[in-house]
Amino acid sequence: MSALLVRLQADLTTARKAQDKPRTLLLGTILADIKNRKIELRRDPTDEDVIEVLRKGIKRRRESIEAYDKGNRADLSAKERAEVTALEQYLPAQVGDDEIRAAVRAAIAAGAANIGAVMGKVMPQFKGRAEGGTINAIAREELAGRA
Repeated sequence: MSALLVRLQADLTTARKAQDKPRTLLLGTILADIKNRKIELRRDPTDEDVIEVLRKGIKRRRESIEAYDKGNRADLSAKERAEVTALEQYLPAQVGDDEIRAAVRAAIAAGAANIGAVMGKVMPQFKGRAEGGTINAIAREELAGRA
């Protein structure tokens, strides 16, 4: 079993014992998502699989934050922000923009001339350590600078 999954389950138990309802609900939801992923994969999830589920959960919550902000629901927006912060604790350290920029430049130098080719070469290098949106923005900046 993945070390990250064990940590999530232990934290859920701790939250239940402390009667921390919001954290219990959050971790329970994420563990249910991981269980669904396990069923899809037909094997025990690896740390990478768990990180992927966490990222999807964070992305979903960020989309909710945007919707709540547009609807002037600061209370719901704040709850989602707290959940994002709680889930980000379980992710590996993020990569800096400089490291991403260097990889994008290397991909362009190696002949990647459009956004799809650059993303195809760079994304696997940073899987689980950087968001696709960040990489995409840097890739577009670099490609625009070459034009």
